Amino acid sequence: MHDTGTVSSSAPAPDLGEPRTGEHHDAEPHGSDKHARRFGLPVATCLVMGNIIGGGIFLLPASVAPFGTISLVAFAVLTAGAICLALVFGRLAHRDPRTGGPYVYARAAFGDFAGFLAAWSYWITTWVSNAALAVAAVGYLDVLIPVADHKWTACLAALTLQLLPALANLAGTRYVGAVQLVATVLKFLPLLLVAFGGLFFFDSANLGPFRAGDESPVGAVSASAAILLFSYLGVESAAVSAGEVRDPRRNVGRATVLGTLGAALVYLLGTLAVFGTVAHDKLVASSAPFSDAVNAMFGGSWGGTAVAIAALVSMVGALNGWTLLSAQAPYAAARDGLFPSAFARKRRGVPTVGVVVTVVLASLLTVYNYTAGPAGVFEVLVLVTTFTATVPYLLATAAQIYFLASGQGERVHRGQLVRDAVLAALAFGFSMWLVAGAGYAAVYQGVLFLFVGVLLYAWMAARKQRTATR
Repeated sequence: MHDTGTVSSSAPAPDLGEPRTGEHHDAEPHGSDKHARRFGLPVATCLVMGNIIGGGIFLLPASVAPFGTISLVAFAVLTAGAICLALVFGRLAHRDPRTGGPYVYARAAFGDFAGFLAAWSYWITTWVSNAALAVAAVGYLDVLIPVADHKWTACLAALTLQLLPALANLAGTRYVGAVQLVATVLKFLPLLLVAFGGLFFFDSANLGPFRAGDESPVGAVSASAAILLFSYLGVESAAVSAGEVRDPRRNVGRATVLGTLGAALVYLLGTLAVFGTVAHDKLVASSAPFSDAVNAMFGGSWGGTAVAIAALVSMVGALNGWTLLSAQAPYAAARDGLFPSAFARKRRGVPTVGVVVTVVLASLLTVYNYTAGPAGVFEVLVLVTTFTATVPYLLATAAQIYFLASGQGERVHRGQLVRDAVLAALAFGFSMWLVAGAGYAAVYQGVLFLFVGVLLYAWMAARKQRTATR
């Protein structure tokens, strides 16, 4: 995003994106490889939107319906928080447009250890989330092709759904962008059909009570927000892949804000349309609210198939985007000697080792899910990611506050300095709200995961020190 403030000509503003000693800016030779291509603003925006909106949107209206239409207030509050976070990422990317996003910002502000924690926690989030997405996608695939009757058939389907986006990534960033663009368009067509088409079939009698439960208004908003809190995870997608974006100082911030706004529009209008087309008592018990909305709008029973296709496309698109991100944070850390050096190797614009290791780990977790049964640790690991996903947010927003408070911010008008400080404070508060929404168990277990990473950091830091003293 452009900085329109007046910069002092007598003293140059410090560049917070300047690498530390021994580092270099991300300048990949994309032009020398026909399979590698930097993302423009449209693809970067699709990456953000696609990663924010996975398959959860297809159940969200039924999940919050028990609280009444007051849940839309929670949606509005969360949207405001997500926009603040998006704007902060845009400002940070303007200062330092390298691949890695939160890792780069945390390390620049607080040193190697904070940067490593951001990269480590983000990496855990991506590969565990990929396994969860693939398992959830099998449920939608089963509507089209019976695969869930036997656990090994379902397992094979989940592994295939992970492998296909991985192959697109290994083929090069050119193909990652193409898949992301097509998947975003295909999944948003039916979502927008319900979101906007539902307004023509809207019946206020279907809305039910404003506050359906016994909670106070504040309690109802907080309770519904706890369900919706993680609907906006993924706002950092363009910042993490900044090195793959054309003109990142300009486009990362724009893509982050546009992608977040686009996702918010679909969330809010889609939920409102379902509320207005499906009777409240039926919606509370619904397992496929968008299917019910389509059936109510156009009649027949084909809504389930249509929504299953849309959900499947949505999840494959999310898998494609998250697979790319799963390799980017370790790649940035590996270039600085904080992850094994193999993660720093690129082919066709993609950190191939990171993609392969992520797919292997996610596949092993998927197999474990189908062998361990409902009492396995798979669900626990998925819960942990609700905490690990927010650690990079906290560190990145804290880094922005540090840059501004320590006088390292760009020399702009006081009004813009105040604006950036307020946005950073609000984004930090939003991130803390995400942590609180994860629950005690997720935070406790997530901290244990972070401490396991400390062992890897100790080993890599020692190797880095030995290399430096030789």
